[in-house]
Amino acid sequence: MTEERKVTAPMTSVGAEVGQSPDLTPTIIPDYGENFNSSKEEIFLAQQEYEQEMQAQAKTEYENSPGFMQTVSMLELYEMVYSGKPPIIEHFLYPGTYLFVGSPKVGKSFMMAQIAYHVSSGTPMWNYSVRKGTVLYLALEDDYRRLQERLYRMFGTETASNLFFSVASKSLNDGLIEQLGAFLENHPDTSLVIIDTLQKVRETEGDTYSYARDYDIIAGLKAFADKTGICLILVHHTRKQKSDDNFDKISGTNGLLGAADGAFIMYKSKRTDGDATIEVSGRDQADRKFTIFRNKETLCWDFKGEQSPNYAEPPEPVLEAIGNFINADNPAWEGTATELIEKLELDIKPNTLSLKLNVNAGKLYNLYFVQYSNSRSHKGRKIALRYDANHPIIVEPELDTDKAEKH
Repeated sequence: MTEERKVTAPMTSVGAEVGQSPDLTPTIIPDYGENFNSSKEEIFLAQQEYEQEMQAQAKTEYENSPGFMQTVSMLELYEMVYSGKPPIIEHFLYPGTYLFVGSPKVGKSFMMAQIAYHVSSGTPMWNYSVRKGTVLYLALEDDYRRLQERLYRMFGTETASNLFFSVASKSLNDGLIEQLGAFLENHPDTSLVIIDTLQKVRETEGDTYSYARDYDIIAGLKAFADKTGICLILVHHTRKQKSDDNFDKISGTNGLLGAADGAFIMYKSKRTDGDATIEVSGRDQADRKFTIFRNKETLCWDFKGEQSPNYAEPPEPVLEAIGNFINADNPAWEGTATELIEKLELDIKPNTLSLKLNVNAGKLYNLYFVQYSNSRSHKGRKIALRYDANHPIIVEPELDTDKAEKH
């Protein structure tokens, strides 16, 4: 079909262009007829796509420039949602990188075997609930015969098929991270890796240590643990130095604790004591202090008591209301922030509620096992709440009075 054209008369330039030769090319205006509106929309979409491409190109060039620094605004930060970190052992062990420190022969390796067995079998430890997962234990100061004797003494013939041991590994500068990565690829449900001891895998540097080097060693291991979401325990030694703060007794510089997510300090008042104390300090948990005692029959460490500081985070009414609303009987809900406010009869603005949930998504799960997510569509932002029915049952530890009295 031949397109009809309307030719307009040429216009004579005025002002600054006077004296120049006029452009006598006629301006052609196409006649789209009934399809004009749809063609106009196509032109608009094409123009919008072009502008987005130019913006993306400019952003790429900026990010590749030598002076680029990644930043986020406070509003953008509040828009981010970080899921909670469910504990490996309730109230005791969380995902992250932790030092487990004590003097030689205090019983650290028995404690490591105990933690490894309970996590791999999913059985409660000291009546604390446990999330079952595959465990890799690098017992680098043992041999397999000694491991076999120790485990049999502690647990008898009750074995765990997803608890793996190795008595040799590469060092950090010789491929240890690659070895751990390969293990996790073959065992994606791994939740815990124990390296016993840190000294066995760190680079040989003589007797000289620096804060920067200690920090870099832990930071590299922490980056691996954070990327994979596992708990990484690094067994280490204390030094012979008196201090009012037990965490100052960690051998090496403060760079080790500075880069880690936390530390466990295990000690006795006297070497011959059957009792021991474990102090815990970490970023994702309150400071705690446990008293344990050695079971003379199994050589396992039994729970005796806790002398942790009395600390509780201030209650959050919004999270508490959601925790009462979403549970095993009502496991899911979806809707807008406005609808959720109406449902829970909250006195809060919709945007404030969304930001509050974004920031407290991890706490909402850790306290009430409610998973939170949000999504945006052309109709607006939607909130989704899901109850995790597979979470472990929380049981507070109880003192075994019979064992304690006999002890």
